Amino acid sequence: MLAMLVKLLRDEGGATAIEYAMVASLVSVVAFFCISSIGNSVSAHFESVANAL
Repeated sequence: MLAMLVKLLRDEGGATAIEYAMVASLVSVVAFFCISSIGNSVSAHFESVANAL
């Protein structure tokens, strides 16, 4: 029983999964803000074209 507990405490598989999840969430947040910024820029261009017509 003690050997299983020691093995469980030394297992770093969960820590790796958490690190990957943190990196994936950071990438998704950055992508969201970049896409949002590009969307606002495109929207402004379409509005200026619509106003010119």
